[in-house]
Amino acid sequence: MVHHSGSIQCFRQQKGMNTSKSETVKEHPLKPSRRSMPCLVQSQTHPQSLSKHSSFLQPNRVQPQPLSAGTSTATVDVVSERAKVVETLENNLLKLSNTEYGDPFLDVGKDKDTYTDDSEHGNYDTRTDQSLLIQNRLTRQKTEPRTKSSLKSDAMASSGLFFKDGKKRIDYILVYKKSSPQVEKRSTFEKNLRAEGLMLEREPAVTNSDIMFVKVHCPWETLCKYAERMNIRMPFRKKCYYTDWRSKTMGSLQRNMRELKSWLPRNPMKLDKEALPDLEETDCYTAPFSRARIHHFTINNKDSFFSNSTRSRIVHHVLQRTKYEDGKSKMGINRLLNNGTYEAAFPPHEGSHKSRHPIKTHGAQNHRHLLYERWARWGMWYKYQPLDLIRRYFGEKIGLYFAWLGWYTGMLIPAALVGLFVFLYGLFTMDSSQVSKEICEANETIMCPMCERNCTLQKLNESCIYAKVTHLFDNGGTVFFAIFMAIWATVFLEFWKRRRAVLTYDWDLIDWEDEEEELRPQFEAKYSQVERVNPITGKPEPFQPFPDKLSRLMVSVSGIFFMISLVLTAVFAVVVYRLVAMEQFASFKWYFIKKYWQFATSGTGVCINFMIIMSLNVVYEKVAYLLTDLEHPRTESEWENSFALKMFLFQFVNLNSSIFYIAFFLGRFAGRPGKYNKLFNRWRLEECHPSGCLIDLCLQMGVIMVLKQMWNNFMELGYPLLQNWWSRRKMKRRGQSMENKISLPQWEKDWNLQPMNLHGLMDEYLEMVLQFGFTTIFVAAFPLAPLLALLNNIIEIRLDAYKFVTQWRRPMPARATDIGIWYGILEGIGVLAVITNAFVIAITSDYIPRFVYAYKYGPCTDQGYRQEKCLKGYVNSSLSVFDLSELGMGYSGYCRYRDYRAPPWSSTPYEFTLQFWHVLAARLAFIIVFEHLVFGIKSFIAYLIPDMPKDLCDRMRREKYLVQEMMYEAELEHLQRERKKNGKQYHHEWP
Repeated sequence: MVHHSGSIQCFRQQKGMNTSKSETVKEHPLKPSRRSMPCLVQSQTHPQSLSKHSSFLQPNRVQPQPLSAGTSTATVDVVSERAKVVETLENNLLKLSNTEYGDPFLDVGKDKDTYTDDSEHGNYDTRTDQSLLIQNRLTRQKTEPRTKSSLKSDAMASSGLFFKDGKKRIDYILVYKKSSPQVEKRSTFEKNLRAEGLMLEREPAVTNSDIMFVKVHCPWETLCKYAERMNIRMPFRKKCYYTDWRSKTMGSLQRNMRELKSWLPRNPMKLDKEALPDLEETDCYTAPFSRARIHHFTINNKDSFFSNSTRSRIVHHVLQRTKYEDGKSKMGINRLLNNGTYEAAFPPHEGSHKSRHPIKTHGAQNHRHLLYERWARWGMWYKYQPLDLIRRYFGEKIGLYFAWLGWYTGMLIPAALVGLFVFLYGLFTMDSSQVSKEICEANETIMCPMCERNCTLQKLNESCIYAKVTHLFDNGGTVFFAIFMAIWATVFLEFWKRRRAVLTYDWDLIDWEDEEEELRPQFEAKYSQVERVNPITGKPEPFQPFPDKLSRLMVSVSGIFFMISLVLTAVFAVVVYRLVAMEQFASFKWYFIKKYWQFATSGTGVCINFMIIMSLNVVYEKVAYLLTDLEHPRTESEWENSFALKMFLFQFVNLNSSIFYIAFFLGRFAGRPGKYNKLFNRWRLEECHPSGCLIDLCLQMGVIMVLKQMWNNFMELGYPLLQNWWSRRKMKRRGQSMENKISLPQWEKDWNLQPMNLHGLMDEYLEMVLQFGFTTIFVAAFPLAPLLALLNNIIEIRLDAYKFVTQWRRPMPARATDIGIWYGILEGIGVLAVITNAFVIAITSDYIPRFVYAYKYGPCTDQGYRQEKCLKGYVNSSLSVFDLSELGMGYSGYCRYRDYRAPPWSSTPYEFTLQFWHVLAARLAFIIVFEHLVFGIKSFIAYLIPDMPKDLCDRMRREKYLVQEMMYEAELEHLQRERKKNGKQYHHEWP
């Protein structure tokens, strides 16, 4: 047990009391971690600038907001008497906190130089060594001049971020139409919002007389009340760090490394901290907010203590739980949006994302402007993302998405480099390849016709170009790259878990748990007759019986299989097209198409397949909606997970079904000359090119991957741009001038933007997860897939950033600790990728036939494999002989075809040779060995890499201990201060 007398002394030193500094040992601190809320213990004033400017200013310094053009006749609701009383109580509470508690952290708005000791000192018992505490240096900060703050706040008030009094900050915007018939519900809802402590103010739209905006402000007392209910963690003390001799040694080593790095050129990918002053490292202990212990928290400015995203989250919490009618389920803004009472509900942006003045000289106007300049601009494509600022503005859920996307993009760099190396290896060894040489020099080898009527006999050397292109992707590095990518997928997922753990710690999400979600209105309406007590809340709620749930699930699964069968039908239609087009292109008038009819058939087939894919995606989305609604999920998160899983299954099968056909079925069942298999006894099945089927697989993957990424990028940015342009054009048609448009308040500018996707981040995750499948599943056939994915993601990050900052309304800042169901899907794709690449190498490529020939049938038999010379004669060995006279087409002589069959003059003509069985056995053995080897390596790597860094575990345990100690110390000092004030005897022990 730690002696509390020593703890009191530690706390006194933090508070600036006279204590001997010789009792502490000064050491350089370890590298601290960022936390979610700004630590204000170093200064009595909130940082007033984003480069000497700020959007979070004290409203008591703001002049009244002038009315903008077109709003002189605005009708504003009179604030209720209850709201006035709440505001009076709010001020009284603040005064009471300052006088009664006597805590200097509650002296709000004092312009004075402040000295605080950031270190944590104290005498501990024998189990805690003084050398294990690290003391930070004393810091001093000065406040900004009042005149600049006043002028800046006045500009912010006039821009539409405050109520008309210029003091109350707008935390949320509700939009409704005056012509809406739901007047009674809206009035009751707004009355109940005021009863909950929120302040409302109405203002009509400038550009549309039928639109009315309701501005929502959450006062201090209401913020405190709901912050306590929601267990929002807030900062209350500066951190101190625990270390040992190893950490000390590493700390000195890190100092030496930093000194060495200072002489090296600066990393151009890092963001300049001087350009991002609001992202200074903040190291505070946090604890769930409590009004009873408000004196513990570092409240220097009550208007900036809760960040904008936290204020919006609290208001959204209130909006979700406020009733609009009598009844158990008649509550929540979502239901009012669904029934048309309100048109929209969103938190406002913090101002314009552009400025007339450059940010380098005048600083950022607000966080939105800062995000645009340092994140969303195309010129920042090579910079790291400001994740802390993204999280602070958009919330943890969106911050985690961009953190995952940035991590995935960064991990693609080594994969892209290795894939490019494999491709370049094939390029440089293309001319020296023994197989390509033999094909290009086969002037007298006649190949059998590849179609029934219009195809002529061709020489093998006409496939020289195809053979060289195939070598680019099918060479000695293919197997190595497939193993590398399988290991890469595991390393990517395992290190992402570690990265996620660090982010959840830095963003203070370790102890955060999802709130109990409200039921979906559709679920309540369907099962209102059957109730069961919720084991979490202890309240009765509608319940879905198991037989009903099972029957609906079976119908949904049947619908999924039906849609998958529709995909297979579409693939079958493309196969029929290829069989028909093959004959037509072989007899085409243009010489180029007639000569390269196989390339023309594959190319047009890919384009048609892509159009079918994009068309079916629209159908799949509607079917997924229908099936998910049919299941009647209980909550919104269950609905989103079910819908996301269906959309992934549909689009994954839709994208990859044709690729699976080309990889594993094309040319496998075509038959042989004289005995070809035909579809419907009419069309001869397509067979592979003399150089193999891998070139068709590469073409299919490359075209679909490039075209789909281009289409997605257009739909993500081009479509919102067109929609916003059309809305601006409609405003001009109504007679609005450009000057009037510029003077629109911020809430109306946000209303004219596009709302965020209905499913939030589901579309963004789905696109990236499908790309991850392309990058890993068939990477053995297309080594350039990681490079294409990397280039696309570099663009994707800035596209998404530009879209979130400039084209979309500000989404509600939601919290999350992981990426949800998508992590499990990524792990499933990683397992499937190992199996698929094993089959691609064994069956689709010629790696195994070449390997068997070199060791069993080539010139190096029983001598070991000796590079390319051991493949001499491989092409002739892989081609079988057929008697042309058996075709009955007037040909004579012999032709060759790809297979391992006996010649016509043997005792068993056209039967499989012993080499065929050797190759088949080697293929099956390779699949088994490859899968077990790679799965073993993946499991071993996953075992070696812990989900959480060890230093983070130690830091969390140490922090938990210190937080408890400091809470005890702060409470003890507060009680002792109360005793002294009341004249009671002073004691050193706990009361």
